Amino acid sequence: MNHADHVRLLANGVPAETGQTWADLGAGRGAFTLALADCLGPGNTLIAVDKDRRALDALARSMRADFPQTKFHSLAADFTRPMDLSPLDGIVIANALHFVKRRQQADVVEGIRWHLKPGGRLILVEYNTDRGNHWVPHPLSFGSWAGVAQQAGFTHTELLATHPSSFLGEFFAGVSW
Repeated sequence: MNHADHVRLLANGVPAETGQTWADLGAGRGAFTLALADCLGPGNTLIAVDKDRRALDALARSMRADFPQTKFHSLAADFTRPMDLSPLDGIVIANALHFVKRRQQADVVEGIRWHLKPGGRLILVEYNTDRGNHWVPHPLSFGSWAGVAQQAGFTHTELLATHPSSFLGEFFAGVSW
């Protein structure tokens, strides 16, 4: 997948309004953080959260070079544990929730939900399958995601987009309010 593919997965779930604050949890080197910056446009704030400080430093350099009009912050933290974040308009979790054991996913997502402002949205990008492997241990299909989101207190979930994957068939992006 390339940057345009990442943007296409997120675009229909990200309102084009100025003054928003979004976070990318499990950001890594930031492929989806950069796509989110592209979707939001200038005048917004992005917070990348990841345990890997080196990845966050590389992402900060990319953000400064590619999206200098976006306020960028990073937080070295584990998104499965309590985080020090201000209330957010939106959150993206892309290819990271599948590292959380299935029986713990709803609890982790519920903890994340508390970081959202009323009406905030959570966009999940994940492999669209319920069968994992060594590298992607606990993926969840869109149908399973809708159930996890409901258990975690979200009232509405919808499919935004899909994209083929040679690795596990297909990615989906879903948004929950």
